[in-house]
Amino acid sequence: MRITSSPYQDDSDLRAMIDLLAVSRPADRQDEHPSANGLYEMLSVPAQRNGVRLWRDAAARLVAYALVDVRYCNLYWEIHPAAAGLNLEDEIIGWASQYLPEGRRKWGLSVDSLTLDTSCRSDDDRIALLESHGFQLLPERSLHLVRRLADPIPAPTLPLGFAIRPAAGEQEIEALVALHRAAFGTENVSSEDRLSWMRTPDYDPDLDLVAVAPDGRLAAYCFCGISREENARTGRNEGFTDPVATHPDFQRRGLARALLLTGMHILRDRGVEWAVLGTLSDNAAMQRAAQSVGFHLAWEKLWYARPLPSI
Repeated sequence: MRITSSPYQDDSDLRAMIDLLAVSRPADRQDEHPSANGLYEMLSVPAQRNGVRLWRDAAARLVAYALVDVRYCNLYWEIHPAAAGLNLEDEIIGWASQYLPEGRRKWGLSVDSLTLDTSCRSDDDRIALLESHGFQLLPERSLHLVRRLADPIPAPTLPLGFAIRPAAGEQEIEALVALHRAAFGTENVSSEDRLSWMRTPDYDPDLDLVAVAPDGRLAAYCFCGISREENARTGRNEGFTDPVATHPDFQRRGLARALLLTGMHILRDRGVEWAVLGTLSDNAAMQRAAQSVGFHLAWEKLWYARPLPSI
């Protein structure tokens, strides 16, 4: 099979990448990040498209793609089963290792002590491949939590003077970004990123929830939604309830719990059967909030890092 590779060009490539997910992953893994919805979000940011490489056969059919998120140094890839055994993984890892320093420089980011990071489940065949390419297991894991919405959902309670409402649309972008950055201690999320969440096909403004403090400041948010395309692929009826973030000035007041409960009530009213939530293993506060409203661990992903030579 003759395979050639090329950079990302336009929305037809995005559609082909999403279609590849349907055949490269089993049904129960269609919602793993980046899912169809995740690809819509990531590639709606023009600069992120530079971090995509596509592999096609002689008939111009997409057989593999690689996506490098340079801000987080993360590599994601998918390969069509028909292309298994062609060692495309070697080419993908080689390309990503070369692109990452270049991409970070273009974003104005540091390339010191750089590692290429990627993830897989603990029972994934990729583990042996990653280890053979010098990837090393990291302590942190990505946790996937679920909650059946047919079970009783308590009414949310808020501290005196706080209120929950939908975000006020694009006019509130700057405040939402400031809240996210303060909550997670990062500058990585931009207005363009937050807009990308709001411009996916399934975005529902009523599920983009914020908690407002008595003085009018945004104190916390919970970004919920329903991905119809992912549900069609998995055969499940799920809605997501993350990310969740609380400004440091308002933490430990039960705002994350109240937002989660509000989101679950809305999802149940929309006919959704399961709520899902992702967080990292070192985010103990988020895990406590999720467990307090009935979420439990369904599966987890391991993270691996490949040190790159200093350039």
